[in-house]
Amino acid sequence: MSTLAVHDHGVVHHEEGHEHHHKATFLNTYVFSQDHKMIAKQFLVTGIIMAFIAMTLSLLFRIQLAYPDKSFPILETLLGHFAPGGRISPDFYMSLVTIHGTIMVFFVLTAGLSGTFANLLIPLQIGARDMASPFVNMLSYWLFLVASIIMLSSFMVEKGPASGGWTIYPPLSALPKAMPGSGMGMTLWLISMTLFIASQLMGGINYISTVLNMRTKGMDLWKMPLTVWALFLTAVLGVLSFPVLVAGVVLLIFDRSFGTSFYLSDIVLAGQVQPYEGGSPILFQHLFWFLGHPEVYIVIMPAMGLSSEVLSVNSRKPIFGYHAMVYSLIGISVLSFIVWGHHMFVTGMNPFLGGVFMITTLIIAVPSAVKTFNWLATLWRGNIRFTPAMLFAIGMVSFFISGGLTGIFLGNAALDINLHDTYFVIAHFHLVMGSAAIFGMLAGVYHWFPKMFRRMMDERLGYLHFWLTFIGAYLVFFPMHFMGLDGVPRRYYAFTEFESMKRWLTVNVFITWAAIMAGIAQLAFAFNFVHSIFWGKKTVQNPWNANTLEWTAPIEHVHGNWIGEIPTVYRWPYDYSKPGHDEDFIPQNVPFSQTMSSNLPHDFEDNPGGLEEYTKWTSTQKANEAVK
Repeated sequence: MSTLAVHDHGVVHHEEGHEHHHKATFLNTYVFSQDHKMIAKQFLVTGIIMAFIAMTLSLLFRIQLAYPDKSFPILETLLGHFAPGGRISPDFYMSLVTIHGTIMVFFVLTAGLSGTFANLLIPLQIGARDMASPFVNMLSYWLFLVASIIMLSSFMVEKGPASGGWTIYPPLSALPKAMPGSGMGMTLWLISMTLFIASQLMGGINYISTVLNMRTKGMDLWKMPLTVWALFLTAVLGVLSFPVLVAGVVLLIFDRSFGTSFYLSDIVLAGQVQPYEGGSPILFQHLFWFLGHPEVYIVIMPAMGLSSEVLSVNSRKPIFGYHAMVYSLIGISVLSFIVWGHHMFVTGMNPFLGGVFMITTLIIAVPSAVKTFNWLATLWRGNIRFTPAMLFAIGMVSFFISGGLTGIFLGNAALDINLHDTYFVIAHFHLVMGSAAIFGMLAGVYHWFPKMFRRMMDERLGYLHFWLTFIGAYLVFFPMHFMGLDGVPRRYYAFTEFESMKRWLTVNVFITWAAIMAGIAQLAFAFNFVHSIFWGKKTVQNPWNANTLEWTAPIEHVHGNWIGEIPTVYRWPYDYSKPGHDEDFIPQNVPFSQTMSSNLPHDFEDNPGGLEEYTKWTSTQKANEAVK
């Protein structure tokens, strides 16, 4: 039987009843695959598993916050010496908070989100056979997986995982004897993050190279979908900012292991004066937040891109202000590097410098507002299809607005000094960064699931998942604003020991049960995801009637994406509901010569020959009408 195989270098091979020299085995197809589509699935599955682990950790410390004086014997059974007498120990409570934040920020919202959709969509949407370097792409996943395993293995060491917060500020991170979580658990945290960053750099360089060098014929920068723009700029942010954190971590390792004093000075530990002098923990904060604030946008920009695509497809309208959306992404990317100081208003920063950071922080609200306005304008009077993906995309916009508004408070130095390290901050970033990014990611999973697994997800379970998660997220994080305004600090193990905070105990109980409800909703998603992979309804090639190139690829996956030639691109990706056309979508690979009745003069801005042809066709049409 004759078969056709397409490989990553774009060469087409015919096979006549014999095996090709690249025989497909289980290992090179599912484990050590260099196909970007399989690597995307690997990132997605690993990210989902890490998300469930992080969610479980958060429910554990939520139980402590809701019932600070009660014992639950089952906790001792499950956690052993970390929960003596059925109560989570204070040190382990800090470890739970630390690892929850680390996993969610880096392993789920950075690698799980960008790793999945950059791998899946960049080659397919720009018309490339694969990434620029499929081998390096495979390595990036394996480094990510090893980093994940090392991070989780820190639960197996005697004194537990790293503690002291996901920001690992010194001196708790620099002195191995500072607290139980400063020992081996912190060492594993540093090793894991170093591997993680190496993984992200490999992936990021690959994404950038692929977008710049491997676009198909006709796919100029202004014909790229917003998903590709967002993932491309996210990769640029990562490549420029992650090395700074590596530098900070290397200095931290020197302080921990070789007696240097980059971050330490005048330390007294257990009554003993430590031989450190001349260093400053503020230096670490500068290095950490130089990554830390771009990291906010490394997390949210892919969600913005995915949601933009889903909103346009399901509104059956062109995205409003495409160029403004791209320039907003570029503006956010540039500004994100000059706002890190607003995380450090309480460090004794010079008021003039604080003012500079305050102004740049407030300016970044402008491109964010432009994007929000354009999403709402895209929805306005659209012929909306409320698919689960569409609901999650709208939910992403909702969280971005509600969480973004509170960012104005925290960007103001005078207000931030009062709200710093309170529950107000928790509420803000869990809405604008956590919930919004997760909803954008889920919108992407529901929308591109048919492309990844060739089957459809169950819509009824999708609706159940959306509504319980959407309501649960607001019930969890909205009350925290008021706790923060009342001065309740974050990360306190037993806040009821303070008389002024006891009145918030009932609210904490309410929040915990809302979190449990939202957690149960994720089980519906997990069941839907796994069940649909094997038994979901089979998809058609273009189930959403979308315009972008990935839906022109065959349903059956081939390494090389398209059998034969890659489609040529003629138009932008948002030609929906164009007047004069008999369908409400026109894929990017349809030439203008096939849609004469719906063309507009500005469609031919870069195509003088096409404009001349269109002008002739228009004249002919007018002449025919005159004859009639």
